[in-house]
Amino acid sequence: MKYTSEIIIELSLSACIKKLDNSENMKYWQNGLLSYEYLSGVPGELGSKMELNYKIGKREMTLIETITFNNLPDEIHMTYDTKGLHNIQKNYFSTTPEGHTKWICKNEFLPTSFMLWMMTLL
Repeated sequence: MKYTSEIIIELSLSACIKKLDNSENMKYWQNGLLSYEYLSGVPGELGSKMELNYKIGKREMTLIETITFNNLPDEIHMTYDTKGLHNIQKNYFSTTPEGHTKWICKNEFLPTSFMLWMMTLL
């Protein structure tokens, strides 16, 4: 499954990236985030890994984020892995004529278990 989302943030590109690049701010824009822990590498740099723990409703989930490309402030790509699912996320940032930030996020979800693969077909 693939989808793209686009949002205009009423902040300059530099101010937006500064907020998005600060792990302490994740709780404000990642619904259900309980905690995070750096596992390896330098945070935000190519190859770094972070464990993210969520609770959405009664469901708890752990994701491993891996930075696969970083060319901030223009773009950053990462993968997220959890039991049965691999997510590729590519984020692109640009400045609008009004001086705001345009964020385009492209996602691709790939099932890694037979059960989830069958669910994506339905």
